Amino acid sequence: MEVVEGYIRELTEDEALREHIATGLQFGLGLSDATVGFGRREGWYAIIRSFKPRMVVETGVHQGVGACVICSALLRNAEEGHPGLYCGTDIDRAAGFLLNGPYAECAQVLYGDSLESLATLDGPIDVFINDSDHSVAYEAAEYRAIESKLADRSIILGDNSHVTSELLEFAKQRGRPFVFFREDPIDHWYPGAGIGISPSAVPLDSN
Repeated sequence: MEVVEGYIRELTEDEALREHIATGLQFGLGLSDATVGFGRREGWYAIIRSFKPRMVVETGVHQGVGACVICSALLRNAEEGHPGLYCGTDIDRAAGFLLNGPYAECAQVLYGDSLESLATLDGPIDVFINDSDHSVAYEAAEYRAIESKLADRSIILGDNSHVTSELLEFAKQRGRPFVFFREDPIDHWYPGAGIGISPSAVPLDSN
């Protein structure tokens, strides 16, 4: 637990990343007073720092805040001798405008329908993050699309698990563990989302 807390602290104290995102939002969206918060992405970061994946796939890049957080973790892993790559998918060709500078060094974005993009990946995928079309059917289709491409040791993260049970059902049917962590915002109108987590097995370390 102490190691995980250290990784989260590492992210929250990363002023270079925070400034990169704030500056990008200012120029990309005109948000001169943007407040950069990471929310559940702190969990993504800690998982990636702990697990040392070689391939991380995220569907639904949007502006690229999550992509930058993931790539920041991958860059730190690489400094420790564990290089990894990020692949994002998005139907919007304007997505991922924050993914530049050092954070683009280990990244690529595939534009088009996510299911079609996932079909082109060879794998193996060590960490898969579902964060695209949040319809029940599309979320389930993404899990089916990447099932044969997952590494023997893999983690699936569901960004919509506070709304649907698709990752839970996928995990149950394949004999994978599942756990859910909920965001707990303080003094904010949004009640919070969470992270559905399904590793291939427990315990699942990085060795």
